[in-house]
Amino acid sequence: MKAPLLATTLALGLALGRASELSYPQGHPWAPARRGDLRGPCPMMNTLANHGYLQRDGRNITRENAVKALADGLNFNPTLANIMFDQAIIANPEPNATYFTLDHLNQHNVLEHDASLSRADAYFGNNHIFNQTVFDETRQYWVAPILNASMLANSKVARMISSKAFNPTYTFTLITEEFSLGEVVAPVIAFGDTDAVIVNRTLVEYFFENERLPTSLGWKRRDEIVSLNTILKATSAIRNATSLFTDSDASLSKRKLTANLH
Repeated sequence: MKAPLLATTLALGLALGRASELSYPQGHPWAPARRGDLRGPCPMMNTLANHGYLQRDGRNITRENAVKALADGLNFNPTLANIMFDQAIIANPEPNATYFTLDHLNQHNVLEHDASLSRADAYFGNNHIFNQTVFDETRQYWVAPILNASMLANSKVARMISSKAFNPTYTFTLITEEFSLGEVVAPVIAFGDTDAVIVNRTLVEYFFENERLPTSLGWKRRDEIVSLNTILKATSAIRNATSLFTDSDASLSKRKLTANLH
């Protein structure tokens, strides 16, 4: 009986091992941040650190580190990854810095900003730890299993209104808007269809709540390389969907002309 039992045990172990391998990218098992590890306000950067694409301690992230992490984890091309590094390095207060830490990104109104989809405003305390209450407010506008540009835009606009209404120090500049649009579209870029600008809601919720790639839900890194043009096209769809006007440009111009004639 021992031999069959041993064979069964080994088979079970191998099966569990294979199942475990499917739950995270090869060579990049997920682990939560440890005491002393640094994390920031960006769920995706935190996720890449939790999987070891970036340094797990969140420190001393160089251009080379960032470009490789974004390529290996999300299939971003080098041009796009370099642009993202150039934006992040600004948060390091040291002159001529060649690295940043995830903690640097927590500095308010540099890259981090009010009206986040998943973080509280700095005025209310911690601006970089996932906030379930804020996220629940966000996802109440995600009203179908597949999120589209309209739902994502609605959650963004709603968070801005909520922040403006209750945060006496609310700040949201035109530059902030560009960062915000990029953040809102990020789950589509990572987990969804960038042409249709849609994404599975379950994948997005899992990602936000766990800061973990949703491989256990069937996701895998996209085969197509993500370029700056990919981001710009998807972001444009979100930008257009944030408009609260229903007139087309043509009909609006016609109505203005008619009013002026009278």
